[in-house]
Amino acid sequence: MKRLFILGLLPLLLFSCQTEEQPEKIKFPQGKVKYKTLGVSSKIAGRLAKIYVQEGQLVQKGDTLARLDIPEIAAKMAQAEGAILAASGQLEMAKNGATSEQRAQLEQKIEAAKAQLAFAEASEKRLAALHADSLLSTQSYEEVAMKVELAQAQLAALKEKRKEVEKGSRSELVQQAQGQLARAQAAKQELEVAQEEIYIISPANFRIETISLEEGELLGPGYSLFYGYKTESMYFRFSIAESEIYNFEEGQKINVQNPYTKEEIPCELRRIKQLARYASQSSAAPNYELAENLYELQLWPIQKTKSPQYVNATVLLLAEATKK
Repeated sequence: MKRLFILGLLPLLLFSCQTEEQPEKIKFPQGKVKYKTLGVSSKIAGRLAKIYVQEGQLVQKGDTLARLDIPEIAAKMAQAEGAILAASGQLEMAKNGATSEQRAQLEQKIEAAKAQLAFAEASEKRLAALHADSLLSTQSYEEVAMKVELAQAQLAALKEKRKEVEKGSRSELVQQAQGQLARAQAAKQELEVAQEEIYIISPANFRIETISLEEGELLGPGYSLFYGYKTESMYFRFSIAESEIYNFEEGQKINVQNPYTKEEIPCELRRIKQLARYASQSSAAPNYELAENLYELQLWPIQKTKSPQYVNATVLLLAEATKK
């Protein structure tokens, strides 16, 4: 008799245990806490000399995150400064023409050419009378006359050279020297910009989740050294079935609840976006038919939350707040 009584109670006990183990059904749509991601990289390649932050740290905009070691910049800077000095000298020389020593030498050559011309003209004058009296051959006289012409041409060339020196160099030479100086200055400016880029600066307030390299390793341009989440970009993401999407509209005020802290967070619906049919449902668990499309809701808090909200934590979309 006892055995039959016990056997009769077993189904009731099993049913009772199964009923107690069943989790409470969530009646509100579930979503996830999301943050805008941020990757910080370098514009130039270099070796990581120092990392000033660590994973999990909250940094502010303008903070120095790391420093690169690029020894080639110092050597190239010295070359650029030398090129600027040389180009500046070439430009001054092109503008001013010959130096004072070169001017003095040119004046001496002009005086020597004048003396040579005077001697040639005096010789021609003496020999002209002898040639008239047939005491000097025509060939000898013509040779003396040719020396006079050569002396005149030499003196004229030296005087033209003096005019050129007094005016300075030709305009094309000045332009050429200016171009060389501009190229040298541009090379220095480029190096100065690169010198500033050895420090990696935080572009925004964010929490560092991952540091991809260690000190001493090489960092390439464009490679994300720091990866994290913008602290001021938190929003809530929900997936809603097509049959329920007409309960929402952009600009609508909706309350979101943290199921663990019970905090209700007033939010604004800023975006409704259709999701592809193969979209992952890991960020929400709505009830929907397979034939329906899914839509993503992005809700942004109207004010700062009382408790911290962690990435991918579960939140609830309060049902009474979804109705228009």
